[in-house]
Amino acid sequence: MTLLSLVAAVFVSCSAQAQSRNKVRKIEYNSKYNYEVATLAVGVDGTKLVKVWGYGKTPEDAIRHAKELGVACAIFRGFPAATNGLAASTPAITTDDDALEKNQEYFDNFFAPGGKYLQYVNLTTDGVPTDRVRVNKKTYKVGVSMSIAYDELRKEMERQGVARKLNFGF
Repeated sequence: MTLLSLVAAVFVSCSAQAQSRNKVRKIEYNSKYNYEVATLAVGVDGTKLVKVWGYGKTPEDAIRHAKELGVACAIFRGFPAATNGLAASTPAITTDDDALEKNQEYFDNFFAPGGKYLQYVNLTTDGVPTDRVRVNKKTYKVGVSMSIAYDELRKEMERQGVARKLNFGF
């Protein structure tokens, strides 16, 4: 094998691995389980103060994505305990693993751009995001601190039949 063909084989192999890594990264970014969230503290009147990281082609897209993920995390996964000890972990609003699939049409409308999910996001730092990273040429990662109206969101999910009422079974 000549040196030129060896170099070409290594280049093709590296290129294929890079494309494979990009596909995996894209799948992970779009996964319904990919929430980068940290609990900051317990807010007042049924709110949770969290920091959520979102991704997008522009910083504005990443901020919108972070808001969407913050609400989705409250519904489907819950929030972890705060590392500073100011808040315990918060359970997910729905305990049904198939809630998203069973209520797909509702959630498509709920999480649509400008959708109803935004009414549960209060007091954000999206005006001046302090945590902004350029991941690559096409992607920004932005951390947004926000207050999620957790109790109101739970009531909405109960009204829609997505989550069981807290007094269910009593």
